[in-house]
Amino acid sequence: MALVLRKTGRKEPPESKKKELEYLSSLIQGKKYVLFADLYSLPTKQLQIIKKQLRNEAIFRVSKKNLIFMALEKTGLKRETIESHLKSGVMLIFADINPFKISLILDRLKVPAPAKAGLQAPKDIVIPEGDTGIRPGPMISVFGKLRIPYEVRKGSIYVKKDTIVAKKGQTISPELASLLQQLNIQPFEVGINLIAAWDKSIFIPGDLLRIDIESFKDEMIRAEREAINLSEEIAYFEVPEALTSAILLAERELTQVLQSSAITIDRESTEASIIAATNEAEAVIVLLGDNAKSLGIETKRVETKQKVEEKKEEEKEESKEVDIGEGLSGLFGM
Repeated sequence: MALVLRKTGRKEPPESKKKELEYLSSLIQGKKYVLFADLYSLPTKQLQIIKKQLRNEAIFRVSKKNLIFMALEKTGLKRETIESHLKSGVMLIFADINPFKISLILDRLKVPAPAKAGLQAPKDIVIPEGDTGIRPGPMISVFGKLRIPYEVRKGSIYVKKDTIVAKKGQTISPELASLLQQLNIQPFEVGINLIAAWDKSIFIPGDLLRIDIESFKDEMIRAEREAINLSEEIAYFEVPEALTSAILLAERELTQVLQSSAITIDRESTEASIIAATNEAEAVIVLLGDNAKSLGIETKRVETKQKVEEKKEEEKEESKEVDIGEGLSGLFGM
């Protein structure tokens, strides 16, 4: 009886996997950027909303990890580079627009979510001061355990001051999760969390994709201010703001020199010099006190420009009254 030996080897992959691998490879090659997103605890409804918002900007694809690794390796991204980042279900986002812009869009599309026991606080969680609407009873022990200062007012628990009940990164206890739900405090956000991005040459971790716009704006304003200050110091007048600032500074310094040296160029500088000199003299007399008279020092206050103008206005009013009086006497033959 003849024995028939059959070659055993690796099974041929199903046709569906072949097509999926080809499709993933074509998307990677056809788009500028590949983004990796975490699907953990993302509701289907929220995912549909996000896809709708980005339907003209990106293509979303969920696939098996091994197929993703194979497709990426064919285009140059090694498995070990990305494997440690993909801990749970992963979704690929293929796009031609900048991944930083996609990150901003995805952050805006996140929605608040309630706290769950065992999760880590994404930020400091605060119970605000005020009436909680919770009736005293078993919940009082929860407030005591969480060290929340409280008192009972009009039949409900009142929090005396804003209290941090969990720091960022701390694990949320079942008691805290229950209290937050009763107070309708939702410290979490539900949405797509980007794990990383790849532009066919550079691999960008997810934490570098998140940009704090307000901080970035403050940094730009500070950088602009420092650049103007530097331009003023080195007299680099190609910067318009530096030139304007230098002119104003020169004008102030010139005025101070004119006032201190009693040099007069025009009426305004003359008045300013006189007023400055008078003020200095008056200040000296005040410091001398009673000794000023014994030394024979006396000054007459020089009228400022404002006082001179006020005096002229009073004289005009008096002249108007005289003119009106003369007119009445002429009219009635007085």
